[in-house]
Amino acid sequence: MSGLIDVLVIIAVIALVVVRQCSARRIADDRRWWVLPGILIFLSLREPGLTDPRHEALSAVVLGAELLVGLAIGVGWGWTTRLWRESDGSLWSRGTKATLLVWTGGLAMRAALYGTAALMGIRQGSAALMAALALTLLARSAVLTWRARGMSPAYGDAVGGLSSQPAWKDRV
Repeated sequence: MSGLIDVLVIIAVIALVVVRQCSARRIADDRRWWVLPGILIFLSLREPGLTDPRHEALSAVVLGAELLVGLAIGVGWGWTTRLWRESDGSLWSRGTKATLLVWTGGLAMRAALYGTAALMGIRQGSAALMAALALTLLARSAVLTWRARGMSPAYGDAVGGLSSQPAWKDRV
């Protein structure tokens, strides 16, 4: 794939994710939460420029740092997303102000990594960014899935009324 197509795929995925994150969305009991990250990982591994051939070791270290930042952003994003159940038992999610801070901090760390790599003469292609984005999405989805499994259904409380109040740990 050409560099321009890679950049367009990355921008499209980020736009899709941000639009979906900013609004309340029903979370379906979907077992395919790993498909989009899997496709991105596949595309990034297909690319020949995942590491810089002139600086193999340093490039691998920068790539590892980028993947760790992506993992941290995904976990932080998953933990700062508000989850709740409606009275019909459906599960909903929405990003919070803390989610925005996680994204902003993650983008700053990624920019610092790319700047440091550029100063060291290491070329990072779009494949590294795509792999880190895939890991971010995978970690976020895994955390949300894990949190959602721990939430009790909103069928009713001990008094017989319906309760859609989120658990204390789900309020951010």
